[in-house]
Amino acid sequence: MGKQFYTAFSSPFNTFSIIWEKSVPHLQVKQIFLSDPDMSSELKALKAFPQISKGSSDYIILLGKKIQRYFKGEVIEFELDRLDFSCCSNTQKKVLFAEYEIPRGWVSTYKRIAIHVGIPRGARVVGNSLARNPFPIVIPCHRAIKSNGELGGYQGGISMKRTLLELEGLKITKRGKVLTNNIFY
Repeated sequence: MGKQFYTAFSSPFNTFSIIWEKSVPHLQVKQIFLSDPDMSSELKALKAFPQISKGSSDYIILLGKKIQRYFKGEVIEFELDRLDFSCCSNTQKKVLFAEYEIPRGWVSTYKRIAIHVGIPRGARVVGNSLARNPFPIVIPCHRAIKSNGELGGYQGGISMKRTLLELEGLKITKRGKVLTNNIFY
């Protein structure tokens, strides 16, 4: 295991922090933390990885800028090749890869994703897997909603989830229901 670092970036939602490790042949992204109404991304990072140091690298700066551009409404394609999925179970990986396939401007439900990955009664498994998504934004877990159209939960808070979906062009009622026919799976 190489030395681990974090880099914090500004966002419309306070900050987000990328945890990364120098590895051979290239660095690995270990986790991305979003700030939420109760805790900044930096504090979350330091609690989860007490030995990390502040650091920077060209790749991490590029990834951070892509996430910042996404927050401004730009259409951004993220790659998975440098994400370290070793902390994920096989089931969680299936859920995360399925979530990654949901296009911008579309949503799916926890139930539909569960059926797609072969867990017919696994909506709760999907919800728990996405709640622990180590790579939010890159793997767009904000695109998963409840079967009744309600938003469900989100690591960065429900207000952030709503804003992210609206950035992608989705309409949401005042009561928090997503209005769309763009349902994936």
